[in-house]
Amino acid sequence: MTENVDTTLAPKKVGAPQSFLSRVFESRQLGWVALGIALLAPFVIATPYALNVMTTAAIFVLLASGLNIVVGYCGLLDLGYIAFMAVGAYTSGIIAKAFELPLVFTIPAVLVMTVLAGLIIGAPTLRLRSDYLAIVTLGFGEITRITANNLTITGGPSGIFGIPGLFEVGDFDSQEPAVFYYITVLVVAAFVLAAARLGKSRLGRAWRFVREDEDAAEAMGIHTYKVKLLAYIFGAIWGGFGGILFAAHLSAVSPQSFIFLQSALVLMAVVLGGMGNMRGVVIGALVISLLPELLRDLSDYRYLAFGLLLVVVMVFRPQGFWPARGYEPERRKMEKLDPALKGAS
Repeated sequence: MTENVDTTLAPKKVGAPQSFLSRVFESRQLGWVALGIALLAPFVIATPYALNVMTTAAIFVLLASGLNIVVGYCGLLDLGYIAFMAVGAYTSGIIAKAFELPLVFTIPAVLVMTVLAGLIIGAPTLRLRSDYLAIVTLGFGEITRITANNLTITGGPSGIFGIPGLFEVGDFDSQEPAVFYYITVLVVAAFVLAAARLGKSRLGRAWRFVREDEDAAEAMGIHTYKVKLLAYIFGAIWGGFGGILFAAHLSAVSPQSFIFLQSALVLMAVVLGGMGNMRGVVIGALVISLLPELLRDLSDYRYLAFGLLLVVVMVFRPQGFWPARGYEPERRKMEKLDPALKGAS
């Protein structure tokens, strides 16, 4: 015999109505809209200088999306990420110049070298945590730069010049500024999409579990060491491809292009945009790469203004421009558990 249960008094989940902007930001079409804007931008601003700046910004987006895998998804602080870009740039530059090959033919070698670099830095150090891991990654970045500065094959302090372009097909010149910009945007879009999909995969969920509580993740059967190592390997591959585009863009690489400040700027883009949210990371990377150029009229004070703006943003928006879904400051969580904490100093 079944009973008729009156469900009229049952609590119903009532969600707050979403604003138009919220629906737009959560739309899956937003990424395609952003790609369309990037592809149409040269028709609005077609000067060589503007194309150079936009190409550099696109490469910076690629680096930020790769570091987001390590820092945003897996929660591993990496202060030497630019070293993977250096490995990719030098590997492609050395092989392309030695054998007079277009850079596209160096992709397999770059993949091998960046995976090896990820294993070298990850295998012995990923049992460390927090500050200790950050110090080791910082050392790895500096070791890479100093090694490139002292080896003959890398050109020493002068670096490598006259690096061939990406590819050549008849009269088609891939190094023409507008053409190279479109190639870069399409490559970066593919890698950003791949990183976003990777974050939603089973491996991505394991990364987030490790980020939130590594001990609990291990107790639930996740091999935390392998999961963290995979995060470093994927991040290294993204950085290596950024190095290929960087070498093709400038046709030259030198140790001064891979200083610690560059790693700090990429990390700043991830934190400023919103760790773990690929859309936010793209916004953060564009802000970090384009804002100094927009403030160029301030002359010697532009970096001061740049720094002040970043401080203001981090004070009033510490979770980033666009935090990952489910982000909630710890203080707010505690206030929900104990309303007496609300308003307490």
